[in-house]
Amino acid sequence: MPVIKYEKADLRSNYRIYMKIGFILSLSLIIAAFKFSPNIGERKKFAEPPQDTIPVEEVMKTFQKYNKPKPPERPRIIETSNDVPEDILMTDVSIDQNAVLDRPPDLPENHKIIDDEPYINWAEEMPEPIGGLKTLQKKVVYTEIARIARIEGKVIIEAWIDKEGNVVDARIIRDIGGGLGESALNAVLSTKFIPGKQRGIPVKVKVMIPVRFALR
Repeated sequence: MPVIKYEKADLRSNYRIYMKIGFILSLSLIIAAFKFSPNIGERKKFAEPPQDTIPVEEVMKTFQKYNKPKPPERPRIIETSNDVPEDILMTDVSIDQNAVLDRPPDLPENHKIIDDEPYINWAEEMPEPIGGLKTLQKKVVYTEIARIARIEGKVIIEAWIDKEGNVVDARIIRDIGGGLGESALNAVLSTKFIPGKQRGIPVKVKVMIPVRFALR
């Protein structure tokens, strides 16, 4: 072991004293920590805010009544028999071919034949004026007022044509003024048509007829 020249330079001379002082200070700090530390067993009670209560409503169960439709009644069975009542028996069914029959009474003068068949808007063969539209245009009269006012255009007439090609009724759908609508209406009413046909059979048809007016 090397010889220490000076005692003050020897650090090991006071080693034990420093160790004892260190242990004493450590124990003092530990004791003080345990002594002044808060009591863990006592916990502070924090006041919780009151909670809002939500009322829960009870929902009543609903049941939908379904009324079943009544079953159809069974057809009634009518009993029949081959027996013919005596009051409807025909005793004499012979016909006298030489007998003179009376003439049926004549219809009154103001009678009207009722035809319930409706007018259709379209047919396989639409009605056409006999001779074409040129024949109808020749019957149109250009009024003097329309000539002075230089009125030109197209008038549309709606016509009801029966199975014989006759114009039963007509009306003005589009007029251009100057009396030309009335002129076209009169021309259509005085024109004979080829009747419309459906599968080769004449039918009653409602048609739209354009009548043109142009100054030359």
